[in-house]
Amino acid sequence: MARKKLIAGNWKMNKTAVEAEVLAKELVAAVGKITERDIMIAPTFTSLAAVSAVIKGTSIKLGAQNMSSEDSGAFTGEISADMLIGAGVSHVILGHSERRSIFKEDDTFINKKVKKALAKNLVPVLCVGETLAEREAGKADSIVGDQVVKGYAGIPEADAKRVVVAYEPVWAIGTGKTATPADADAMHKHIRDVLAKTYSSTFAEAAIILYGGSMNDKNADELLNMPNIDGGLIGGAALKAESFARIINYTKK
Repeated sequence: MARKKLIAGNWKMNKTAVEAEVLAKELVAAVGKITERDIMIAPTFTSLAAVSAVIKGTSIKLGAQNMSSEDSGAFTGEISADMLIGAGVSHVILGHSERRSIFKEDDTFINKKVKKALAKNLVPVLCVGETLAEREAGKADSIVGDQVVKGYAGIPEADAKRVVVAYEPVWAIGTGKTATPADADAMHKHIRDVLAKTYSSTFAEAAIILYGGSMNDKNADELLNMPNIDGGLIGGAALKAESFARIINYTKK
């Protein structure tokens, strides 16, 4: 079956609200009318309102970079699903490798966030991926498969259909290194196989799985034409309208 590509931009801790508004306007001019591919951008929390106003009425969807597993309360520095929804957010990135490594978020905690996002009708973008040491030790498949299983734990198939997976080899994030298209596709196929065992082959075939390891305007064509890669979670290349638009408008072979 043909799966619709999703090109997502993770702006990370970059761009003030003013700068984010400028970039959003550039993206609206460049790709705001595209409908054959889904487009999502995830600015910082402080830029959500400004960017939401700019992209309103366009085909670009608004994402957030993280979310609390709680609804409200004494959780200083956190942001809830309802707050994100109020700012116009439809997607939320969860379990990014930087959240796992720097902020020590584990699979159980990430799973709790995925469930909360689904309960609030947000689209969770569940990030999974192995470190260089894990890959060199031959553990990549087992590590990533385990993250997928634990990320989906306790989620019924009807709800799980709304989850997007982003495979991001940790060693290729922000380093300029990328997995070869064949290696990246092989891991995407492995994730699909894990989902087939967890739910069903029909479920796995329909699942959207993104690649998130230093995809840019130079390597996007080759990566996005692989059979199991359904889009990208773009970091640095999403911070410039020209390069992000080029990825969105990749050449289909």
